[in-house]
Amino acid sequence: MNPKPFGQTNLTVTPIGLGLAALGRPGYINLGHAQDLNHNYDVAAMEAHAHTVLDAAWKAGIRYFDAARSYGRAEAFLASWLNSRRIAPANITVGSKWGYTYTADWQVNVPEGQKHEVKDHTLPVLQRQWQESQANLGEQLNLYQIHSATLDSGVLNNHAVLTELARLRNAGTLIGLSLSGTGQAETLWRALEIEFDGKPLFGAVQATWNILEQSATAVLTAAHQVGLGVIIKEALANGRLTSRNNAPSFQPQMEILTQLAKQQHTSVDALALAAILNQPFVDVVLSGAARTDHLLSNIEAINVNWQPELAEILLEMGEETAVYWQTRSNLPWN
Repeated sequence: MNPKPFGQTNLTVTPIGLGLAALGRPGYINLGHAQDLNHNYDVAAMEAHAHTVLDAAWKAGIRYFDAARSYGRAEAFLASWLNSRRIAPANITVGSKWGYTYTADWQVNVPEGQKHEVKDHTLPVLQRQWQESQANLGEQLNLYQIHSATLDSGVLNNHAVLTELARLRNAGTLIGLSLSGTGQAETLWRALEIEFDGKPLFGAVQATWNILEQSATAVLTAAHQVGLGVIIKEALANGRLTSRNNAPSFQPQMEILTQLAKQQHTSVDALALAAILNQPFVDVVLSGAARTDHLLSNIEAINVNWQPELAEILLEMGEETAVYWQTRSNLPWN
């Protein structure tokens, strides 16, 4: 787990990072999330649980950690861990995101008609959430990302927002964007065109890419080539690429994955992560584990003996982009 440059930025990352989407709030769409938290949603208990997983990540050598304003108390849990373990800013890279406001009120399920998080990419939200992130993470915060930027949100055409992001960039914070949905590629192509003061605005991108969803391959390759740091999220398709996936429609693929994992003396999740680690455009892939044993299983991806034959089989499992995202949207919060 050796640190390496993050694109052509001045930051370093490790090949595997830890994302806190499943650790910072009671409800999430990962398969088995409720069991991971033992159905215990007391704030203090969840903070202690998050610290246990963060300790394991640190011990394993992980040095990139990723949060967001909409991940419940993820920023606060990360901040209390950094402070209690006396981890110096120079020894770690931390990213967070703005653009969604957490509205689930610490509930696993929200009333009909309400949402767990509300998207708003306007300047007042950026200004408010930047202050909130600063209050939590302060000088530990290295990378600030637009959360799930899309063309239809208008954020990449909002001059006031882009100007404020350029101001933060000029003050020393790396600016990035995360992507989601069927329009990931189109959104990133547009983002790569945006410059302020003669320099690209964005220095990093975080995208969904896994053996089922490969639609952003070309644009992520282009982003990597021009120097952006590339983070991969939802590497295990919210649990669909783990042994927890017992959906009847996926069993033919799961049988192949299970057999390949046995041949490699590893797990299905480590095999799926290894497929990402071995993509030339990837700087860091996020584990979204909410349990220590799952995290350690994920980390075994770095030990998989990667071979062209594996790539050929695994990358043929890709789904149609619209089908993948529709399946994701149908996953229940738990």
